[in-house]
Amino acid sequence: MFKLIKKDKKTKARLGTIETVHGTLETPFFMPVGTNATVKSLTLEDLKEIRAQLVLCNTYHLYLRPGMDIIKQAGGLHRFMGWDRPILTDSGGYQIFSLTKLRKVTDEGVEFKSHIDGEMHFLTPEDIIRIEEIIGSDMIMPLDECAPYPCERKMAEKSVERTTYWAQRSMDYFKTMKSDKKQMLFGIIQGSIYEDLRIKSTREIMNLDFDGYAIGGVSVGEPVKDMFETLKWVMPHLPENKPRYFMGIGMPDQIVKAVGKGIDMFDTCIPTRYGRHGSAFTWKGKISLSNAKYANDFSSIDETSDNIVCQKYTKSYIRHLFNHNEITALTLLSYHNVYFYVNLMREIRAAIQKDCYEEFQRDFLDGYGSELKT
Repeated sequence: MFKLIKKDKKTKARLGTIETVHGTLETPFFMPVGTNATVKSLTLEDLKEIRAQLVLCNTYHLYLRPGMDIIKQAGGLHRFMGWDRPILTDSGGYQIFSLTKLRKVTDEGVEFKSHIDGEMHFLTPEDIIRIEEIIGSDMIMPLDECAPYPCERKMAEKSVERTTYWAQRSMDYFKTMKSDKKQMLFGIIQGSIYEDLRIKSTREIMNLDFDGYAIGGVSVGEPVKDMFETLKWVMPHLPENKPRYFMGIGMPDQIVKAVGKGIDMFDTCIPTRYGRHGSAFTWKGKISLSNAKYANDFSSIDETSDNIVCQKYTKSYIRHLFNHNEITALTLLSYHNVYFYVNLMREIRAAIQKDCYEEFQRDFLDGYGSELKT
């Protein structure tokens, strides 16, 4: 399902495609996060206008509400939400583990109390795969145990052991399903900030021959340098013929840096979350439109951008909308930020195609004012 098309001559950046039932994806790509089967404050028409290739939805939230009966009756998540392009669903494991006091983890699975109504639920690795089959997403993630940060070694060791055990069970169940949905099942690598555990987890997950590999347990509070240390440990062991997913990453400069290390897939809620709080991403860094200096600034957010928000609206006007708590402000900045991320990936792919990613990366990080300069 994954085809490697080209590798940059000076970096480890690469171009590829992923074939799915709902369309061909060009890698590297960014996935807007649509937790509840919607990207907050944006319509599906907005996403298509932005040229988003796919969206990421959350199994945990969809399982609780609207529930699998409704999604099944609708004919799957694509029909339920009216989206005809690819979907990736995470397992919901991160959300379950973040409940802390509301869940109990055993080797068999996870018992947790719904954050919505307090009802108790118990899910096994097999249950998660079964739920994602009903959802019908094109790429699915198995249940894994995400170790927190900071994390003692003993806890990290248990996380790796349990993640591998659950991965084996997930793969075994996945192989028994009689489905024509042609879903891709990814394996998730854990190990916290411990080099030997990361390598151990990588080898164990690879032995199960998943359709793609995700680096999990990152962007959970650790320093950015530790996040990229994880890549240094894991990437040399991953096969070239499978897609590589850096889960939950992140800021634009982090994405640019990670592409140069060979990563193909990214997701983060940052574009819409920051947009809802008045921040906008530009090629010169992030700006906060709540600042008073933008009160009479009648320029666009980014004069180099061709998206409709930058073509029609000024910083002053959008700031005015935020000051009056107008919903339109959230839509405009979310649109701008998601467009920025999607367009950044297009520029990244173009640079790889031209064999000039090293220069692109250097120029972007310099212009962005990033601390990740190479």
